Amino acid sequence: MTSRRRPAGWLRTWFGARRAPGREPLVLTDKVDERYHYGSISRHIAKFQIGQVVRHRVFAFRGVIFDVDPQFANTDEWYDSIPEEVRPSKDQPFYHLFAENERTHYIAYVSEQNLVPDGSDMPLSHPDIPEWFDLTGRGAYELKKHSTN
Repeated sequence: MTSRRRPAGWLRTWFGARRAPGREPLVLTDKVDERYHYGSISRHIAKFQIGQVVRHRVFAFRGVIFDVDPQFANTDEWYDSIPEEVRPSKDQPFYHLFAENERTHYIAYVSEQNLVPDGSDMPLSHPDIPEWFDLTGRGAYELKKHSTN
């Protein structure tokens, strides 16, 4: 017969070992960012979905969404590089796009307020799209199974 410890005893032993005499207490050394809600779930509901073709409200590019952040999740340097008069709020969904314009293909990170659905039936030509999406018979982009997390 094996001996089993009660969970409460195991926890007391484990935490007691961490607070053994002569050991320094665990101390939070980094400042807490009060703008971030640690461990919280975002209440934002994305207006667009992965595989949807969208275009930018102001700039002449369009693309297919391949990832969604419920709220801003890029660097402060990237955010600060946007002119203040057109800088979007961080408190909204942001979308990763395989984007293209008349001259080039690239990856864009765009706030929800700056996107609108693309009503054209023109297919996109971004070179990364075939790796991530299948083009369905209806002209929609369907995420390949190996591309999901």
